[in-house]
Amino acid sequence: MIDIRTGLGFDVHQFCEGDHVWLCGVKIPHTHGLKGHSDADAPMHAVCDALFGAVGAGDIGIHFPCDDERWRAEPSETFLKKAVDEVKKAGGIITNIDITIICQAPRIATHRDGMIKTLARITGIEASRINIKATTTEMLGFTGRSEGLAAQATATVLVENVLNA
Repeated sequence: MIDIRTGLGFDVHQFCEGDHVWLCGVKIPHTHGLKGHSDADAPMHAVCDALFGAVGAGDIGIHFPCDDERWRAEPSETFLKKAVDEVKKAGGIITNIDITIICQAPRIATHRDGMIKTLARITGIEASRINIKATTTEMLGFTGRSEGLAAQATATVLVENVLNA
C-alpha cells in the first residue's frame, strides 16, 4: 500500500547588513542580508521541514541545532540533502514541492527558474514538480516593514507502507 503524505514547513529570518540573500540556493543581490546561524535560506529551510514532517523525521532544528558550531554559515543545500535522505530512508518518493516566499523585497520572479532548477538538482525530482511563488503582506507586519522575510512550503511524499502491504 502507498501512503500519500504531506509535510508543512515554515521559516523566518531577519534582515541584517549585507548585499545579498540566499533563496532556494540562489544568491540574489539585495540591499540587506539575512541573519541566521547558517546561510539563512528561509525557503530552503521551509522545504526541509516540509520533507522531514512528511516522513515523521522531526524538524531542521533536531538534525542541525543552531547551537552547534558545525553548522555556522553552512549552505542550506547540506540540510536539504539530509531531508531528502530521510525521505529515502523512510521508503518515500518526493512528488511535489510548493513554496511561498513572503516579503516586500527582493523581487522573486526573475530568480524563480534558477531556484527551481537548484531545488530539482538537490531533490532529484523534475522541475515541473516544484512551484515557487511570492507574495507581499501589503506593507503589514514585519515583512511589510521589510524587517525580514518568511517562507512556507508543502511537500507531498509517497511512502510505501509495509505495515499494511
